[in-house]
Amino acid sequence: MPKLDEIMTRGGDKGKTSLVDGSRVSKSSQRVKTYGTVDELNSVFGLVRCELLPDQLLEKVLLIQNHLFNLGGELATPIESEFSERLPKIEQSHIDRLEAWLEEARNQLEPAENFVLPGGTRAAAFLHLARTVTRRCERELVTLMETETINRSCLSFLNRLSDLCFVWARLSNDCGKTDILWNPGQSHPAS
Repeated sequence: MPKLDEIMTRGGDKGKTSLVDGSRVSKSSQRVKTYGTVDELNSVFGLVRCELLPDQLLEKVLLIQNHLFNLGGELATPIESEFSERLPKIEQSHIDRLEAWLEEARNQLEPAENFVLPGGTRAAAFLHLARTVTRRCERELVTLMETETINRSCLSFLNRLSDLCFVWARLSNDCGKTDILWNPGQSHPAS
């Protein structure tokens, strides 16, 4: 385990940051934007864990946070770097686990009769926030993949995770019974 003795290094004062392999890149690089968004997502899951969740979800969210940390490390390390081989990677087994959790949750829900608005319980609202940040992670990753070689499992993992956030949000709304459904008729103010 790394020791985090020095937090303030002043190394980024000129707009550059170090990747895991020690190479320096601009803080505006697509790689940094992508793993920074993964870090933001992990923080949102930290908020999710502070909410009243069904017991079955707490440990799963913690596992997802660990996978997201691994994903951030993987994205912060160029694949051709010697460090890349030593880091944990997102693998098909991680995607399979998300798919199993997705099916498990979907089996507890009635199909939504309309689009679901973010909200309901605080836990559901935070899970919807996690879903939208996950979708942004996906967009950032796709942009990065246009110029860099990236493990394709990372994209599949994020795609399943956003779907899982949606069904867990519904689960957190009393198994969808207290979902807030979109009502297109309410888009205009009453006269």
